[in-house]
Formats: sequence, structure tokens, C-alpha cells
Amino acid sequence: MTKITAVLLAAGQGTRMKSDLPKVLHPVCGRPMALYGLDAARSASTETPVLVVGVGAAEVRKTLGEEVEYVLQETPLGTGHAVKQAESLLKGKTDYVIVTYADMPLLRGSTLQKLVQAQISNSGPMSMLTAIYDDPRGFGRVIRKTDGTVAEIVEEYVATPEQLAVKELNVGAYCFRADWLWDALHRIPMSKKGEYYLTDTVELARKDGLPVQAIVLDDLVEIIGVNTRIHLSEAEAAMRQRINQMHMLNGVTLIDPASTYIEAGVTIGADTVIWPNTYIQGETSIGQGCSIGPNTHIRESKIGNRCKVFMSVMEGALLENDVDMGPFARLRKGARLCDHVHMGNFGEVKDSTLGPGVKMGHFSYIGNAQIGPDVNIGAGTITCNYDGEKKHPTEIGEGVFLGSDTMLVAPVKLGEFARTGAGAVVTRDIPADSLAVGVPARVVRTLERKKKVDNP
Repeated sequence: MTKITAVLLAAGQGTRMKSDLPKVLHPVCGRPMALYGLDAARSASTETPVLVVGVGAAEVRKTLGEEVEYVLQETPLGTGHAVKQAESLLKGKTDYVIVTYADMPLLRGSTLQKLVQAQISNSGPMSMLTAIYDDPRGFGRVIRKTDGTVAEIVEEYVATPEQLAVKELNVGAYCFRADWLWDALHRIPMSKKGEYYLTDTVELARKDGLPVQAIVLDDLVEIIGVNTRIHLSEAEAAMRQRINQMHMLNGVTLIDPASTYIEAGVTIGADTVIWPNTYIQGETSIGQGCSIGPNTHIRESKIGNRCKVFMSVMEGALLENDVDMGPFARLRKGARLCDHVHMGNFGEVKDSTLGPGVKMGHFSYIGNAQIGPDVNIGAGTITCNYDGEKKHPTEIGEGVFLGSDTMLVAPVKLGEFARTGAGAVVTRDIPADSLAVGVPARVVRTLERKKKVDNP
């Protein structure tokens, strides 16, 4: 079996980012940019990818985890020197080596696969990616021979006017025959800047009388590399467009993709409609046939089928099926709204479950509560769950009716089909089928439970 290993270069200081965060950890659509490069590398290789790290190595390793091999470039001596750090790990263990940069989040795995296939078919030791582009973006120019193979890569700062006019650019992604690469890395001359450049391998191949192949990228978005915050914003915009297009092709309606922000970890079911100015972040999943937005922010939440979330905020929350909420509703961490719950405007729920069919009209706060099915929560109802030191639970049974402005001073339990009058301050448990009123609330009578009548 042919073994293919990817080496990603992530040791650069990223000084132009002007940040304490290592450059490759800056997020693009909610994910550290290096993760995109690692995903692309995995899809094109057979072995565990290798990440060459330098400045901020410990933080990079902590963030990206252990599903990648790490090698350290202690001194920044150029790209050729960086790849050389992987020699002791990979020499004799792989047939081909992909080399690319961890700050190119838009480079697709399918593109790297094409690069690998080009090299497998190449009689020479290396193949590379290029792009035809009017804006050189500081890339080196690719000079071809008359037979179409690559003669040399000329860096922009040393190029002649004639070479600067060349539109074919070196993208910075290569596939090498491994045995040739390890030898070539030791033959790279030191530059005037005191560094060893990987691009000099093209000259070494020419001196060896071996051809260097190049394949041209079709999608110029893939060449966006991140060196400044301006580049980061370009990558963010391009990735967001790619994500939005994917969802639309999968049957999701985006009313205005330009004002819709969906991060990479989000899944959305078919026939869901996303309205403008909506932000969906983290590992969020949304079911089928939902209506989300406008002006809605959802993070790390799960939404079932046929839900409506209108001008609201959710974080760490769960909606089951056929729930509608908003406008101006807020679900905080641990909120769970079961099937057919209605939550109106200016309500807030935290660390609580609202059972099936609960109606929570407006201007209410529910915290640390377990609420049974078919409960009516009157306007202005508050669970007073925090005593200044600890939070306490509230339990509300099936069919309870809470009058407007009810204060539930936890810990407290309300039995099935109990009722409170408007303005009641409940400090003690209320039995089932009882009416409590007043401040503090007291039971004034027992209620006769209405029998359910089935339709004939």
C-alpha cells in the first residue's frame, strides 16, 4: 500500500497579526484555521498528519489535540528547515510527502488529492500547485519550461520586471517523493537572509535533470493565506460563503446569505428557513422545517423539527419538536423546551425543563425548575431560585396554572393542577388541586379537577 503523509507548516511567528494568539489558532467561522488544513490533509493522505510548530507550540498542541504528530522547529530558519524537522519521524516510513501551510484554511482536500495523483504519475520528484491570478499577493512567480514543466520559482522581492509580469503564482502546496525529499533538504543552500527555502527544491530537481510538474487551481479562493487581520477577514468571508452554499445545496433556504452567519460545526435539516441577521455558532444542530430568525443568535444548541425561533437568543439549550419562541426570548445553558412549548416575548429560562405543551407567555424568568406538561406560566412569573449563597429547585406538576406576577420562592413544589392567584408569593409547597393566593400565598380552597372529554 502506498503511504502518503502530510506535513503542515505552523511554526511561523505571525508577527503581522499583532496578536498573542498563535496565528494558526485564529478562528475562521468558529474553528481554528489550522483544523481546516488538517482536515484537508487527512482526506488526501493515508497516515497521521504532522504539524511543524514553533512559537506558541504548547498552546497549539493543547488546542488541536493529539490526533496529529508534532515536531518542533526551535529556530525559525525557513520553510526548508521546517520540513527537515519531520525527517527523523518520517524517513523510511512513507512514500510521498504533502507539504502545505496551516494558515491556508480554504485549500480543499480534493485539491490535495489531485496534487497527490499528479505526483504519483510524475516521473520527477515533486509536483506543486499554482494559480493564475492578477493580484500576486506576495507569492513567488512560477517560470515554466517550453515543455510545460516548472523551471524555477522566483520570489517577488528578487524578481525582474519581466518575471513580475508573470501571472502564474506559487500557491505553497507540494507533493514530494519522500526518498528524494530527505536528500534534497540537506542540499538546500542558505539564502542571503540566513534561511533555507523549500522553493529551492525546484532548482535542485532541475540540476538533477528531473521534471517538476504543476497543476493549476480552478478556484482562486483556495489560495487565500492568512498573514494579516485583513487576510483573516477575507478568509472568514470566503469560508462563510462556502458554508452557506453547502447548506443551500442541502435544501436549506437562506433569505439573505450575505447577512447570515453560520459556523463550520452547524448542521441544518432540509426545508428550514434562515432569516437575515442570524448567527448560528458552535456544535449546533437544527432539524427540518424550522424557521430561524431574523435577528437571532444560537450557540451550542439543539433544535428539533418544525420549530420557530424569532428574534431570540439561545446558548447551550435544547428545543424538542414544534416549539415556538420569541420575540426577545432567551434560553441559557441547560434550558430544555419539550414538544409544543410556547415561549413568548421577554422570557428567560436557565437550567430548567418546560414539559410538553407548556405556555410561557411573556416577562417571566424560570431557573432551576422542572415544569410538568400543560402548565400555564402567567406573565411576570419569577422563580426566586437564588438566596445569595445557593440555588434551589422549583417543581411544578402537570396542568398547574400560575397567575400573573407569581413569585415562586425556592425550594418549593406545586402539585398537579394547582393554581395561584395574580401576585401570589409562594413560600411553601402547594398541594395538588389547590388554589393559593396572597403574600405569602396560602391555600384558600380545593379545586375540582376538570375531566378530559374525548371527542366522539
